[in-house]
Formats: sequence, structure tokens, C-alpha cells
Amino acid sequence: MTPISTRTPDTPPAARRRSTALIVLCLVQFMLNLDDNVVSIALPTVRAELGFGFAGLAWVVNGYILAFGGFLLLSGRIADLFGRRRVFLCGVALFGAASLFCGLAQEPWQLIVGRFVQGSGAALASPAALALLTLLYPGGKERAKAIGIWGGVAALGATLGLVISGMLTDFASWRWVFFINLPVAVLVLVVLPRLVGESRTETSARVDIPGAVLVVAVPGLLVYGLLRASETGWANASSVIPIAAAALLALTFVAVELRTAEPLVPLSFLTFRPRAVANTTLLLFSASFYAMAFLLMLHIQTVLDYSPFTAGLSYLPFGAGILTGMAVSSRAVRRLGERWALVAFLLISAAGLVLMSGIDPSDSYVAGILPALLITSIGCGMTLPALTVLALTGTTEENAGLGSAVVTSVQQLGGAVGLAVLVTLAEQRRTTSGSLDPRQAATDGFAHALTISAALVALSAALIATTLRNTEPAETD
Repeated sequence: MTPISTRTPDTPPAARRRSTALIVLCLVQFMLNLDDNVVSIALPTVRAELGFGFAGLAWVVNGYILAFGGFLLLSGRIADLFGRRRVFLCGVALFGAASLFCGLAQEPWQLIVGRFVQGSGAALASPAALALLTLLYPGGKERAKAIGIWGGVAALGATLGLVISGMLTDFASWRWVFFINLPVAVLVLVVLPRLVGESRTETSARVDIPGAVLVVAVPGLLVYGLLRASETGWANASSVIPIAAAALLALTFVAVELRTAEPLVPLSFLTFRPRAVANTTLLLFSASFYAMAFLLMLHIQTVLDYSPFTAGLSYLPFGAGILTGMAVSSRAVRRLGERWALVAFLLISAAGLVLMSGIDPSDSYVAGILPALLITSIGCGMTLPALTVLALTGTTEENAGLGSAVVTSVQQLGGAVGLAVLVTLAEQRRTTSGSLDPRQAATDGFAHALTISAALVALSAALIATTLRNTEPAETD
């Protein structure tokens, strides 16, 4: 199978097409990341209108995460084999159709099914988008800048999801949380085929069916088990059994892939040192920051007693800090080298989390939360693009989709782990704090989880310092 390259000569029209394609790909990632959070603040209104029970309501969020995390690796490999542009457009179309279905839902089961389908569409589109971006910008310096922009827009989507959700829920209807995706999906389906050519792996290969089944089952069962653990506790059979089954199937997957002539996920790809170090660090980092974002939103609404819309607005400085960090990330990497730049970025992030863990219930948002929020967000903004570039080291026309899927899957699984473990630990500390003041007890749980988050990020810095090989700083501009 002959590949059709997405790389065009650097003439002005070609450069404009690449820039426009970058904007379109960023717009899609903004939409996908926005839907990670956009439904959260609307949940009480959804519950009242559709008649959800508490357990069912949780699956409006969990269904999206489960489908997204479960199908990512398979989707990335399918994109490599059958065409990244084709798979990307199929994912966007599926996501748009599911958004319409969610917005029109009249029964709880309809919204839950729609969210599962949304997550599946996101799993198809997200790794294919990053793969297209990687191939559009093959040079190290230009790729780092493009990924920095892409990551910044994605982070902005995750942040603005809370603001947009609060605004639409308060001033329009929760259904517009889903309807706003439709014009974006239509625009992308019309415009992108004019900007980006098809690309796929050079070799003709069949899909590894056993590997495909296992690569969907392992993260799917793991995410399901972790989400159940956050609801029922770690000792409950409904969480222990799927987590144990995921571990067993992961070992089976390794055995199958070692014996398969054309494996879905070559183990040599996963064990390549820079990618292995980057993905392990990204797992710990995502676990810390997903939990931080969730717990901070709870703290702002329950301890500071902010309304949903005001709580969403209070997150805007986080997005601004991330964009600021991303603006300086690639330059710092060129001056310091990957290893020491990442260590510095991670330590800044950890320092922000430590500062945030010291807040008191009587602290105002401006005096107590905002300084720590800015430090944490700047560290996060510097870290994410550098880690993403490192995790995509050595990816080529053959495996760009797979590499992108691994990165996105690690982020989703890390987030699920963080939510399941750290939120549970925060709740346990809250209930055993001994304080008669519920605001103090809630703050104790919040601080405990953030202290652990800071330790995980510091551990990530130590991992980078001790296992990543030195790279010479590049010449500065």
C-alpha cells in the first residue's frame, strides 16, 4: 500500500494550508477536551429534567471516559493502517452525530448511550488528529511549536468547558452543552479534506484481531474497575474483578503480541526508552492534575460557596497560566535540553501543588487559591508539550497514529487512576478528620490529596532525572 504524504513543499500557499490545517485540528481537540468537562456543572440540571438516579448520573461522565480510554489504542492503529485522515473524519462525524443524539435525549438511557458513542468518536478522532499534526510538522523545532499550540488549545478547551457549561446551563439549556459541537463538526468535515492529504503506513498489513480485542478490553476493564472503585471502594467485587481481569488480559496481550507476525502494538515501540520514560511520567502527571482539577472545583463550590457559573469563571486563570507556560516551553527545552528542562517544569508544578495544599477554609479565592493556581498552571503548561514531544520521539509514517494513541490513552488512564485513587483518599481523610466544621473537614481531604499529587509529580521529576539520557541544549535563536 503506497502512502500519500501529507508533507508539502514550503511554498507560501503550502505553508498557509498547513497553518489552516493546524487551526482546524486544534479546533477539534478543543471540542473533544471541552466535552471532558462541559457536562460536569450541568449534571444537577440533567438529573432533575431526565429523572436520573445518582448512580446513573455518574455514567453520563464515566461512559465518555470509558469509551474514550478503551478504544484509543485500537483507533490509533486503525488510523495507521486504513488512513489517518479517513479515520479522523469518521471520528468527527460520529462525535457530531452522538452530540445531536445527546442533546435530544428524553430518557436517561439515551443520554448514557450517546455519551458512550461520543467517547468512541473522540477515540477515533483524537489520535488521528495528533498523527496528522506530527506528519504535517516533521522537523523537531516546528513540531514542538505545533504541538505546543495544539496542547495549549486542548488545555483551553478543558478549562473553558467549565465556564461554557455553567453559562449555557444558567442562561439557556443543558442541551446546548451538546448542540454547540455540531457547527464545529460540520465545519471540520467540509474544510479538512481540502487541506490535508491521506496518509497511511507503507506496508500492507492485516489487523491483528486477537490483539485488537485485548487492546480494547484491557484499558476498558481497567477504566471501568477504577471508576467503580471510586464509587464503591477498593474492596468491592465490582471493582476488584475488572481490575484483576485487566491485569490478566494485559499479560495475555504481551504473550499474544510476542507470537504475532504483525502485532497491533509492537512491544519494541512501547519499550523504546524516551517513549517509555515520557509515557510513565505522563501517567503520573495526569493522575495528579485530573484529581487536582476535580477536587479544586468541589472546593470552590462547597467551601467557597461559588455558583456554577462563577466557579467556572474562577478557572480562567488556570487556562491563562497554561497558555503562558506553553509559550515558553519549547524555548526552555532548547536552552536547557529535554532532561533538565522537564525536571524544572515538573518541580514548578509540584511547588504549585504544595502551595495549594496549604490553603485554609477561611482563605479567599484571591489570597488562597489564585497564587497557587497560577504557579501550578504555568508548570503544567510548560510540562505537557515537552512530554508530548518526547513521547512521540521516533514516530514515523509507519506508526504516527499508534504513537499518538498511546499518548492520549496514557493521559486518559492516568486521569482515571487519579480520580479513582486520590478522590477516594480525599473523601476518606474528610470523613476521619475529626473536625466538627464540615468546611474544615472538606479542606483537610482536599489538602491531603494535593500533597500526594505533589509527591507524584516530584517522583516524575526524579524519574526524568535518573532515566532520561542527556540531550545537548540547542542553539538559541
